[in-house]
Order: sequence, then C-alpha cells, then structure tokens
Amino acid sequence: MRARTYAPLAPAATMLLLAGCTGSTGSSSAEPTAAPPMRLVAYDSCDALLDGLRGAAAERVGPYGLDGLPVPLAGMEDGETSLNKGALPAAPEGRSATAPQHSTTNNHEAAADEPDIVKTDGRRIVALARGRLQVIDPASRKVVHTLSLPERDGFPAGGTNSRLLLSGDRALILTPQSPMVVYDRPAPRTNDEIAPTPPGPARPQTRMTLVDLAAAPKVVGTMTSDSSYVDARQTGSTARVVVRSSPHIDFPSPPRTPGDPKSERQATERNQQIVRKAPLDAWLPRFTVGEGGAAKTYRAPCEQVSRPASYTGTTMLTVLTLDLARGFADPSPVSVAADGETVYGNGSSLYITGTPPRPLTRETPGKRPAPVTQRTDIHKFDVRGAGRPRYVASGSVAGNLLNQYALSEFGGHLRVATTSAPESGMPQPGSPAPQSASTLYVLAQNGPRLDEVGRAGGLGQGERIYSVRYIGATAYVVTFRQVDPLYVLDLKDPRHPRVTGELKINGYSAYLHPMADGKILGIGQDADASGRTKGLQASLFDVSGEPRRVGVYRLPGASSESEFEPHAFMYWPSTGLTVVPVSGNRTGMNEALALKITGDGISRAGSVRHPGRDYGNSIRRSLMVGGTLWTFSEDGARATDAATLADRGWLPFTAS
Repeated sequence: MRARTYAPLAPAATMLLLAGCTGSTGSSSAEPTAAPPMRLVAYDSCDALLDGLRGAAAERVGPYGLDGLPVPLAGMEDGETSLNKGALPAAPEGRSATAPQHSTTNNHEAAADEPDIVKTDGRRIVALARGRLQVIDPASRKVVHTLSLPERDGFPAGGTNSRLLLSGDRALILTPQSPMVVYDRPAPRTNDEIAPTPPGPARPQTRMTLVDLAAAPKVVGTMTSDSSYVDARQTGSTARVVVRSSPHIDFPSPPRTPGDPKSERQATERNQQIVRKAPLDAWLPRFTVGEGGAAKTYRAPCEQVSRPASYTGTTMLTVLTLDLARGFADPSPVSVAADGETVYGNGSSLYITGTPPRPLTRETPGKRPAPVTQRTDIHKFDVRGAGRPRYVASGSVAGNLLNQYALSEFGGHLRVATTSAPESGMPQPGSPAPQSASTLYVLAQNGPRLDEVGRAGGLGQGERIYSVRYIGATAYVVTFRQVDPLYVLDLKDPRHPRVTGELKINGYSAYLHPMADGKILGIGQDADASGRTKGLQASLFDVSGEPRRVGVYRLPGASSESEFEPHAFMYWPSTGLTVVPVSGNRTGMNEALALKITGDGISRAGSVRHPGRDYGNSIRRSLMVGGTLWTFSEDGARATDAATLADRGWLPFTAS
C-alpha cells in the first residue's frame, strides 16, 4: 500500500502570506514573508507509515541525534460554561438539592471547559493542593474529604503541575511527570571513536487519574502515557487530552570534540542507520489503562496517523478521548506527526498549533545563510460527538502565537493573530526592533487545508502582541514596546478584515476580559515613557465607538498571575466584583485584590490575605458560591463575604 498525498495547493492559495489584503495598516516592509504551504500525507498501511517516518527522521538526524543537542536530556515540561451540563450529583444529607449560583473556570470558550487546580459545581469545591485532592462543602465551609493520590516513579498524581476536570461525580486529574536524569557517558579513547550506547535518559510521562466523588473519594481508574502532557478540553463528560511524544530512539554518545567534521559526519551516518532500522513502536506512543496484570496498552492505529509533508521527524501529537462518566477504556488515540504546544477548542473543533524547529543548515564559507521564515502550523480536529475525533485539516501562517487567545473560530473561519520578529527573538520593552510586526489572519477550511482568505497586517511595528480577545466579529489586539496600542479590528467581512480604531496609552494589558455595555477590562502593567514597567495596572476601555480608557487602577510594584494565567482571573457580572491575585517583591504583598467594576470606572473594594506572607503560600485562584468569595492557596482556602469582604473562615488543607 502507498501513502496518500494530497495535492499541493494552487499558487494563489499556497502563498499564504505574500500580499497584504485591503485591511493591512502598515507598510510592506513590515509584512511577514510567505509561510510554506502545508501538504498532508496520510497512510493506509503500517509499512507505508513506518517508511515515511523513517525517511523524515533520517533527513533530520545529525551527529547529536534528532534534537541536535550534545547530550539528550529529558526536559522539564509543564505547557463561560457550567462544569457539568448533565445530571448533577445527588445532594448529601442535610444539603440543598439545588446548587447555588457559582462562578466557573475562566475559560476561553463557553462550550470547552479547561483544566485547572480548582473546580466547583456549586455543591462541592474540588481543589488540588499539598499533593492531595481536597473536597470542600461550601455550605458548611468545611473540608469534608481529602484523598492522597497514587504515586508513580516518585511523582504524586496531585503534584503542583497537576490539573483537574470535573463532571458530575467524577474528577479527572492530569499530571505531567518529567524526571531529569543525566547518565555518565564513557569517554571515547580517540576523537574518531564512538562510545557505547549508555542507558537512555528517563522520559517524560503523563498520568491520568479518575476519581469518584459520590461518597468518600476513591480512585476508579488510571492511565499512563510515555508522552508529555500539552493541554485538554472538556465538553459534557467527554475530555480530549492532547499529548506530545518524541521518537524512542537511543543514540550512542556524540563525538568527543564537537565541530570536528570527520567525527560529526561519521556520527550522522551512524545515526541515520539507527533511524532507518527503528521499529514503528519507536514513534507511536503507548497508552496504558490500569496497572499490573489487568493493564491494557493502546496505540494509535496506523490509519489514524497523518503527517505534514514538512514533518521534521522529531515529535508526534496525539488526541485522546476520555469519557469521565463511563470510566477509562480504549482512549481512541488519533495522531499527527507534527510539533505542537498550544491548544484551542470550542466544543466542536479542536486546534493544535506549533512552531516547527528550524531546518538543519550547513554554513557555506563567504555566504550568508538565507533567513529562516518563522511560522505557526495549525492542525484542526473535528470533536463533535463523543467518539474518536477526526483530523480534518492543516495550515500555516507566518509568525508566532502568544497563547490560545490569539485563536478564535467564528462563522466557519479561524482567526489567528501572530507576531513576526527577527531571528534573534521577540523585542523586549524599551529595545528597538523595527522589523517586527503583527498580523491578524483569517483562514477557511478548504478540504484538508486551512487557507488564508483575509488578513490585516502591520499592527504594532517594532512591537509584539501582548494580548488578544475576540468578541463575535470584532478583535482586540494589544501590542507593546514603549506604549500600549489597543487595536480594534472589524472582522465582519472575513476577506477584508480592517482596523477601525486605535488607542495608545503607557503600559500594556496582558489579559483582556469582555464586560457589559461595550466595555473591556485589561489586566497588565503600567509603564513609563521608555517602556519600563512600574506595577499592576487595570484599565477599563469603552470600545462601543472609538476606543477610550474610562477607568484605571494602579498598584505600584505589584504583578498578578492573571497577566499570564487567565484562570487566575475571576469576574462576577451581577455585582461587578473582580478578583485577581497580586504579589510584589518590593512590597512583600501576597493577597487577592478585589476591584469593583462599574460602567464608568474601577475602584478598589479591598483585599483578602491568607496566613503567612511567603511566596510558597501565594493565593492562586478565587471563585464565587452564593454570596461567598472563596480564595485558594497551597495551604488552604478562605471564605469571605463577597459584599463586605468580612472573613467567614479559614480552611487549612491537609498535606500528604
């Protein structure tokens, strides 16, 4: 059987980034160069798949292996909807059967819940802290259960990098496990001799633990994978978990003298031979359900693996499907041989984006190497229904994404905002970078391709994107180097997106949150005229017409986790209460800052603190249940009257 290759895109469609659309606002000199077209290769046999993977890896491998590193080490990797649309659990004795009004995780999209360290359905609060699952009854304001989660290879399932999802009586804990192990390598006797293969380094793993919360919490299922956790999304009781893996191929020690042409050539040829003999299992990650004699191992079927023709041979992305209500069974893995680190989902589509590594190049004396085009590859999965997802399309745009908020699907189109910068990296505040600029692209699915149909370019020349928010057919983009330009873009015509407003102020907003009556709240940093940051800044923008700032609150010397972690942001629309965790090296503060947002401004309502002021006990999250504001740190939870901020009780968490 042969690999099936989709036809290359037509020239007018493939040159995704050549000419600016009518919505472009900048000069052509700031426009990004063209991203290479995306061409998909699918397989209908395992032999064809293995040949394709071996060939791609052999082209990528060098004297130091697939990663191009002298010593292959395992890296340390981490990264508004109701949490339960189905039946709610039965209320314990003495508690109301009707859940009080409560906040939910601050998700990007309403139909796709995101993993976090705290979840609530209004009747119970479930938190991961101190290596345990902590269950709180918000009515009695007590920790009613704790569960010590199982360990594997010395890593507790409730570690600090763990995240959880909640559906009815079930909680899913997602735990990255990334040991760092360095092995001694015997030194070769000469520069030309290759040392024997040492034991391979410990590899990252992902552990998934399913807990039943109906009575006393208990573990009802486990799954482990020899891959790195990327992210997950949940709709109803169905969770889609994205993991990333690299080929399990052990290479001998590299040449003792890096840069020696003869040794490196010999090492490359040897590594190519190793790659061409590697089995298919070296690429396909394993997913083991259960433990001991009852364990079952699954891999993605060959017909469920695809790859872009430009695949580098170094990583594979896999989407798993887990039904929390039914328990662990076959996770129905679907894989694409590609790089990826950002996940965006809206309940019907799941997108995974990644920045592929630069191709291996050899310098020619007296000749400058050609510039490398930065690009973001985008892979789309259809996740409608509860069964196996379908890998449906891929595409590329120039530049790099900030985070998942740079993506949005609306009206059958995907909007993507990126920054293109020189190879030396993104510009830093206060430093010149005249070549950098940002662009908003609009993509449409055309068979197996995501093709560009429109763009607005030239945003923030010499700057980079600090935040993006899409609200319907409008986009709001903040760029920054010395001042904060807030751009408003009209996307009603996908083929002709255009900038309709711009506001410049000192500082920047790193997170944007939609408010009522045409307002947007920005959380970020104040800055002086040179771009030097001065402390936390909350800005209220009126974007109903020409954008203008109508309210501001500043806290000198402080910063907030909400600036880079939207889950740390809490907004209660009925009262305008907004809560963000804040800390500051100079002030020693460590608290949850409560702000009151009204139609015409921002005011400080007060703050909540936990016992101790060390950074190990920083307040991380907040949520509302009824009239009570709950704040959470590693050591415990505090209940506070949401109207008066009066203390209603401190609940210490039990350690493992």
